[in-house]
Amino acid sequence: MKKHITLTHSLLLTALLSLQPALAEESVMDRITDIIPDSKDLAIVPYAFSTDTTGFAGGVGVIKQGFIQPQTIGIATLFYGAEQDIITNGQEDTANFSGGFFGIFDYKIPGTERLLFSVLGLKSYFPKNRYYLYDHNNNSDENSYVESAGNMDFIYATLKYVLPMGDGLDNPEGHYKLKHGFAVGREGYGGGTPFVTGRTSLGITGFYEHNSFDNYLPGTPRSSEGIKSWNTNGLRFFINHDNTDYDLNPSHGYQFKLQYSKDFGWADSDQSWDFLEFKYNHYINLPTFSFTQQNVLAMSFWTGYSFSWDEDNEYLPGIDAHRPPPWEGARLGGIFRMRGYNTDRFSDKAVTYGTAEYRAILDWNPFRKNEYIPVAIDWLQVVGFAEVGRVNDTYNFDLLTDLKYDAGISIRAMAAQVPIRFDVAFSEEGTNIWVMIFQPFDF
Repeated sequence: MKKHITLTHSLLLTALLSLQPALAEESVMDRITDIIPDSKDLAIVPYAFSTDTTGFAGGVGVIKQGFIQPQTIGIATLFYGAEQDIITNGQEDTANFSGGFFGIFDYKIPGTERLLFSVLGLKSYFPKNRYYLYDHNNNSDENSYVESAGNMDFIYATLKYVLPMGDGLDNPEGHYKLKHGFAVGREGYGGGTPFVTGRTSLGITGFYEHNSFDNYLPGTPRSSEGIKSWNTNGLRFFINHDNTDYDLNPSHGYQFKLQYSKDFGWADSDQSWDFLEFKYNHYINLPTFSFTQQNVLAMSFWTGYSFSWDEDNEYLPGIDAHRPPPWEGARLGGIFRMRGYNTDRFSDKAVTYGTAEYRAILDWNPFRKNEYIPVAIDWLQVVGFAEVGRVNDTYNFDLLTDLKYDAGISIRAMAAQVPIRFDVAFSEEGTNIWVMIFQPFDF
């Protein structure tokens, strides 16, 4: 089988898919004794990248830790790409990747003690986006995708209430002192009794997403067969429990999240849909080597089901009624789950997924005291990972058969108090390279 390499998204652009990156806790290893300057909490970072969907592009981004409030993270970026040759409705054309993204995470509402607000939005135009609209199940053809230029826009706004119990009782905002990329005084935290220890929050997220398809005329190669756009909006309701020592890079403990998403068919929504999902992460602190500061076995399990998906009726020819869009619901492939496959490569009514990562933070860090780097690099981490998953049209034991697999390696860094990762993943369908922020289990 012919292999391919895909480089996808810059480290700042990938922040657009994150909903709940909260600053919190992590243990400090006694062996860390180097004295370095305090972390730079403001970074202005120019960047360049090339992907199948964007072509060669570049931009500039800003990351601000402690934006307005100590626990708040602010991110913004603008980007633009070189002109690309494309085919639109059978005609040769050109287009440029362009847009901007912003995000503000965990801003405490004034006058409240434990109500946090996050918002993020994207306005963008992609020359060659790929969508698995019609052939997307577990046995589908990897080359059966729609390629089209078009807009990809969204905005998410989240209100999260931290319950007055456990760690959330006295520290609902998640204020922790960091040193060398580790949180100070968290050695005894993580892995305690659920809801008695740890931080528990209830929340609601409003979302709006718009994707347009310039290549829509029926009969043309890889057209969207008449679909000009797909709009969705609605609400997500969730409960989240974090019982780790540091949620941005845990060394031990666990996290879980139960979430229900619902598009009610309001306003310009194309059709209603729903999706119920559950995620559980677990972390085991392992003995270190002479050249490492921290070794961790990190594991994650995720499953979900769409009750509304109706295979007996169609919204449009070839597209089932009341199914989530391809970038929502029970989907695998891309920067978060099944990284060896293209973005949203598989989707169906039901999904199951599991992964394990071996994470080792090195003693070696040539960037630690480098004054010419615009952002503080507190540590470097080497990771090996494996993933397994499956989508299915029924939630049953078939989800444990005919599984898809991939494996990979990763180099990660704590930059401006935010983890950044460079992942390389291998599957039967090719090799993908992903550059992004935050650990993959955060999403």
